[in-house]
Amino acid sequence: MLEVKRKGGESFEALIRRFTKKTIQSGKILQAKKVRFYGKKKTKRELKESALRRNKLTNKIDYLKRLGKLDEFTLSKRGKGNKVRK
Repeated sequence: MLEVKRKGGESFEALIRRFTKKTIQSGKILQAKKVRFYGKKKTKRELKESALRRNKLTNKIDYLKRLGKLDEFTLSKRGKGNKVRK
């Protein structure tokens, strides 16, 4: 628990500023944001499937790049909502 006492003659704004600075430095806000939502851990099967999917996609992109069907512009836009159409 953080505790900040008001110093003599200190304004309320300065007290709040000191308190927020202390909470940020202590890492309490980051910790609260991390544990805000509970995310289930993936099972071994799900981890393997996602790794296989990533590997397959990487191989496909490398193959298309070697054929010259993908250019650097298309690759740089990958993952930003732009679909590559055949």
